[in-house]
Amino acid sequence: MDILYERVAGLDVHKDTVVACVRIVMAGKTTRECRTFATTTEQVVVLRAWLEDCRCTQVAMEATGVYWMPVFRILDAGKFELIVANAAHIKNVPGRKTDMNDATWIADLLACGLIHASFVPNEEVQELRALTRTRKQLVREQTRHVQRIDKTLAEANIKLSSVISDIMGASGRRMIQAMIDGVRQPNKLAELAGKQIKATPKELYDALHGRLTDHHRFLLALHLKQWDNIDEMIRKLDIEIDQRIVEPRHDDDRHLGVIGARLHHQVQAVEGAQPHVGNEQVEWADSKQPLAGVEGRGTGDVVPRLAEQLHDPRQRVFVVFENDDAIR
Repeated sequence: MDILYERVAGLDVHKDTVVACVRIVMAGKTTRECRTFATTTEQVVVLRAWLEDCRCTQVAMEATGVYWMPVFRILDAGKFELIVANAAHIKNVPGRKTDMNDATWIADLLACGLIHASFVPNEEVQELRALTRTRKQLVREQTRHVQRIDKTLAEANIKLSSVISDIMGASGRRMIQAMIDGVRQPNKLAELAGKQIKATPKELYDALHGRLTDHHRFLLALHLKQWDNIDEMIRKLDIEIDQRIVEPRHDDDRHLGVIGARLHHQVQAVEGAQPHVGNEQVEWADSKQPLAGVEGRGTGDVVPRLAEQLHDPRQRVFVVFENDDAIR
């Protein structure tokens, strides 16, 4: 197989160590040198210096768990192209010898150009992803506590979830807190229901008429406190996430105006042009017909439609015309 890169290195990252293999081809002869480094910051800096001394042009590593992230951030400042590869892709490439270590195999694949680089977002995006994933886990845990509260009420033969859609809403919270405080009379508990509750007083009475013991009250207080603690953490995460999301700058509107003018010019210049967003044809706000099939409409009407979609941060809009002109 043809060798595309003469000076490469493969890294096998573990929790406490990094095995590095430098592969150099000179005058048709291949030499390899393997070294093991600790994953401490000082040792990873030494690894980076060694790779630079070997004049490696490409360095590849597997994306194993979270252990690759701190190593990648330190090595990314090196004078070489750093590639993060999918471990499953490397494993599925045939031809590996059984006695070959992972670092050597990665180096050989990289030299032949058989490793595809994975997308690695910048550090700010990685941190934002970590925050949103943490929030998702907390929301799931909060939901589990709601289910535990409902289970405890069911054990006490209290059918609160049968008459209230959200037992953690304002009415449900008042009733649960009253149970924790020692109120057992169903008529008093039913009086805590808000006006928006559709259940009749009789239905509320029957649902709240159960056998609530001190054991149930203890569990309800425990789960409710856990729910409140998680809710506070979620609110803090929301504030942190909002601060990290960059608001669109004022010059974005001017940039959008330039795009709109260019779109208007392109639509007028190309007769019968059919603009597209991604793989879909752009549709009018009040019609299902594409631009070329609309009779009596000005070509400039497409600009407000595209401008609305360009303002949507969830979409990346590509406008492609039949003459292969593209505007983003």
